[in-house]
This record gives sequence, structure tokens and C-alpha cells, in this order.
Amino acid sequence: MKPFSFQSKPSRKPDRLFLASVSILFAKLLMLRGFFYGDFEFSGVFIDLFTALGVTCLFELILPRRLRVGVAWGVNLILSAVFFSAAVYHSYFGSVPTYVVLGSLGQVPEVGNMVGGLIKPAYFIFFADLLAVALPLGIQKIRRSKSRKTLSFVGSPKSSRASWGGTAGRMSRIVVSALLVVCLLLSGVWINRGSAISNEIVRAENIGFINYQVSTAIEKRKERDFLASTSPEEVARQVKELQQSFPYKDEQKDDSAGTAAEDSPAYFGTAEGMNVVVVQMESFQNFPIHYKLDGEEVTPNLNALMNESFYFPHIYQQIGQGNTSDAEFISNTSIYPTAQIAMSTGYGDRVIPSSPRLLGDKGYKTATFQINNASFWDRNQLYPALGFQNFYDKPNYNNDKFNNFGASDEEMYRVGLEKIDEMTSDGSPFYVQFVTTASHAPFDVPEEFPQLAIPDRLQNTQLGKYLNAQHYTDYALGKLIDGLKEKGLWDNTVLLVYGDHGGLSTAENDPAWVSSMLGISYDANASRFNIPLAIRVPGVEKGETVELAGGQMDFVPTLMNLLGISLEQESYTAFGRDLLNTDRNVIGIRYYLPTGSFVGDGVLFIPGEGFDDGTAISLDTHEKITDIEPYREDYEHILQLMKLSDDYVKVLPKRGLGGS
Repeated sequence: MKPFSFQSKPSRKPDRLFLASVSILFAKLLMLRGFFYGDFEFSGVFIDLFTALGVTCLFELILPRRLRVGVAWGVNLILSAVFFSAAVYHSYFGSVPTYVVLGSLGQVPEVGNMVGGLIKPAYFIFFADLLAVALPLGIQKIRRSKSRKTLSFVGSPKSSRASWGGTAGRMSRIVVSALLVVCLLLSGVWINRGSAISNEIVRAENIGFINYQVSTAIEKRKERDFLASTSPEEVARQVKELQQSFPYKDEQKDDSAGTAAEDSPAYFGTAEGMNVVVVQMESFQNFPIHYKLDGEEVTPNLNALMNESFYFPHIYQQIGQGNTSDAEFISNTSIYPTAQIAMSTGYGDRVIPSSPRLLGDKGYKTATFQINNASFWDRNQLYPALGFQNFYDKPNYNNDKFNNFGASDEEMYRVGLEKIDEMTSDGSPFYVQFVTTASHAPFDVPEEFPQLAIPDRLQNTQLGKYLNAQHYTDYALGKLIDGLKEKGLWDNTVLLVYGDHGGLSTAENDPAWVSSMLGISYDANASRFNIPLAIRVPGVEKGETVELAGGQMDFVPTLMNLLGISLEQESYTAFGRDLLNTDRNVIGIRYYLPTGSFVGDGVLFIPGEGFDDGTAISLDTHEKITDIEPYREDYEHILQLMKLSDDYVKVLPKRGLGGS
């Protein structure tokens, strides 16, 4: 008897269908494990086998006989699509997605030109059995049914009931029930053991993909129970205690200077009352700054800006699933993304403490500019949540067809400068944010726009296109600066410029190859996630390079210090640090790298199952650091801080429900 026959004999069909279902699901779980981790350790194979067995037993017990075959193929199709999506997702983010993440993939069509390049032909193997067996059999069955004017997938109801009838049927049910209990107990043990692992990738490897989804659901249930019993004020109190316990400041140095940094922070109020322009540059890594490609500066305007700015060369991205929108969230709030969902999607209904909200309360006009439709990544919810008074999206620009997103950076700045005129007509200061897109993957710059001379060795490579796109981003930024000067705003405006996240994919840019092509040291993690930050403050004529490590979390405290606004007096809970008044810093990264990863002064640390089997490299040399024990305190601190950040954002009030 053929395993996949739609008209198998009733007395034997459940056995053959059961074995086929277990085998197919087991094979697909193994393939997914191979795409994620590249190997098949015995423990992983064992886990996937019992997971497949448990899932099949569950369906075997709960489904009526007459629906067995049809549902089996339907579930097979759904799981194949889930596994396919998970493999594609992992190829880009390097993370194992949860059901929450997979449920928000509706944003993918907006960046289809990028996602398409992530799909490997091998991923379609998840659908091989459906194409080779189910489809032909289904067509055959339909043809037969048409000829008989009836359609039956599993035989008559009577024969279906008979398959479970009698002593043999009852014994089969007992055996399947016993197997399900064993599988559930094993899953419980694996999930419990994995709960202590902060590294999501390792946890998913240790407990299996499906158990990882169950573990996520259990954690979310516990989270709901906990959050119901706390408040933002209580979490803020815990945050303050935790941060006071960490040696961010060198107290001996403060004492020797004769004053405490808390009483007189450096540069406090240097830019008091000034306007603020924030530019978030798409996919902008730090290495193009001050780099010359065969003698030509890639970023001449940024290079000049650095000479009169605070330049921070060791800043790192901290985004979550929302990528660019998460960068907007972090840089305006000093709150970590939860990494379970894009912050705009998950928390756009909240009243979120932020720079635009804080400055708006102090008389600033606030607005943000980006050329997508604001519905993309639910920014139409994010911007009100952050307290922006106005946002200007796609309908506000003349589409000069720069790329798939629409208008160029130059067009965005043109409209932005016009709106700034309106905002300042009554003499109010302003806080505006520009989110660039010209340097978005696949990094194609139309010929009619300024180009960088790309040498033959980089022609038709992503690296060459990337450098050209960043060159144009720099060119357009120069136009914005010129516009601010022409309007007489340059001498009264703080300009904060930073990258949102990395751009070069490791799949197309082997670090050793990039190093050889550019003559620099390039690391897959330390270089890819390193973004620039420059803060130009009128009156501070000479630029200063600040070597302190930091992240997007630190932008709000640093900016508010310059504007003379005390976050402590404002009862503002920030999870980052003022980079101009910190001696030792540590910032967490939890998405493209697993939770527990952090950047400290001179080090990038990535955990294994925990701290002891983690790895660390030097930010300066990219060499491995063998003695990691000095960084244990940093690791433990950052895990606690990120947990408190998650608690904090989740208990913030909702707009319209006691919020504003």
C-alpha cells in the first residue's frame, strides 16, 4: 500500500499516514536545523524526532478520521511555509524567529527587492513533498471524483469510524496517547532547561524550533502576569538603583578634579535653547568616514563636519526587528527594543517618553521627515507615540524616482527646509528628524545623481554600490547643511548625525575580501554593526574625537545634557548614558547578535549558552580576547538592564487610556 494514497484500506491507513507524517515533519525539522546551524548533533536530532512524534500524536488524537488526510496535508503546507520563512529570516537577521516575529512579516513586500536576494533555491526543499506527491495525487483525485460526481478524500464515514473501532483501535489510541505524554514530558524538560539560556539562537538549538515557539508563548504568559502587578514608576526606581550600582563614572578621577560629575557635568547647557536637527542615515557604517577610495574621499561633507563636531567612532547599532524604525525609536527614547516585535508595531499605541515629547513640552516645534508612506512599519502610530507634533511622509514630496521607496534625500531636505521656515515663523525653536533612504539596499544610485568613481575591482559588487550610495548620502547631507546656512540657522542649530544600522551583508562581503579590497581591518560583527555619530554644537569650534564606546541608547542623555536639560529633574528614565560624562560604558545588542551580547570599552562580547562559553574580540584590533573574566560584571549588568527596559516599555500607558 502506498503511504500517501487517498484511498488506502481503512484498517491500515492510520498506521501508514501516522508514520509518513512523523517522517516528513522530522525531515523538515532537520533541514531547518541544518539551515540555522549547519550541523546535526545527536541531541538535536533526538529532540526533532520526538517533537515530530509529539505533534503527529496530537493531531492523531484530536482529528476525526474523515479529516485526517486533508488536515495532514494542510498542516504540512503551513509548516513548510513557516520553515521556509524562518530560513529566509535567519539568512538576513542571523536570529531564530518566534511566532510573534513571523506574524509581522507583512512588511516584507515593501522591501521585496532586498528580501528576494535572501531566498536560496535550497529553501524550496521544504515544499518538495507537496509538489512531488500531494499535488499530483490531488489532481488525480479531483479527476476521479469528477468522473464519479463525488469527492471523498478518506473513504466513507463508516470505514473511517471502523479504523478506530474494536480492541485493536482502542489499543492504538492508548499507544498514541502514551507516546504523546512521553513527548510532552520530554518537551517540558527541554524547555525548562533552555529557560536559563539568554542567547536565543543557542536556546532554540538546544530545545528545537517548535519547542522554542512554545517557550516563547509560556514566557509571554508569565510576562503578562508580572506586568499586571508593576508600574512605570516602580520599574524606574529599579533602573535607578541598578545604574547607581555600576561604575559608569571614575569616582577617584572626579574627586581629584575637586568636583563631582553629577554636580557639574561637562558641556551642560552649551546648546541651551538651540534648534536641533537629527539626521538618521540609512545603512551607514562607520568605516567610510575619513576613508579615501583610490584617493577620493567617500564622505567629504561628513569628514568636514567631524572636524568641528564631537565625533564618536565606537558607536554600535542596537536595533531590533524593526530595523530603521527601531533606530528611530531608540535614538529618540533611550529605551531598548524588545527584539520580539518592531517597536512601532508593538508599542505604537503607548505614550512613550522621548526627546520630541520632552522638548515639545518646553516650547519646541517638532517634526519628522521620511519619504515612505508612514504606514510602513506602522510609523503613523510610532510618531504620535513619540510625541512628534507633525510627520511628513510620501505624499509631501515630488517623486524624482530615486529608488523603489520614492524620492531622493535632496528632495526630502528641500521639503524639510520649507517646513522649518513655517515652524520658526513665530520664533519657536525646533526639533526635526530626517530619515534618509537613498543608501538603502540594493544601493543603486541613478546615473543622473552624483556618483563616486568606483574602481574596476569593485564594479558590480555590493561593496562598490554601497560606497557609491553612501557617497550620495553624504552629498545630499551637504545640501542640507548649505540650506541651514542660507537660512541663517547654522549658528543656532545642533546637528546630530548617525547611522541607523549596518548595510553590507556578510553573505556577499566576506570580511577578509572587504579588508583586502579596501586596505582596512574589517570584522563581520565589530565593523558591520559599528555606526558613526557626530554632534555639531555651535560655539564649540574645535572638533573632538570621543573614544568611549556607546550606542543609540546614549543619544538622548547626551543631547539633553548639551541642551541644559537634566533628565533626573525631569524624572526621565533613560537606559543609556551621557557620552560626554561617562568614563566607562557598556551597551547591549540583542537582535542581529544574541541577547547578552554587549559592547564595552574596547570589547565586543557574544555569549554562548551563557557567559563562560562566550567569545570576545578587541574593537581596535579585531583579535580574540582570551581572558573574558573581567567582563562578567558587564554581562550581568546588561542582562538586568535590558530586562528592566522591557518591563518599562511594556507598562507605559496607552494613548487614549489615561495617556495623551
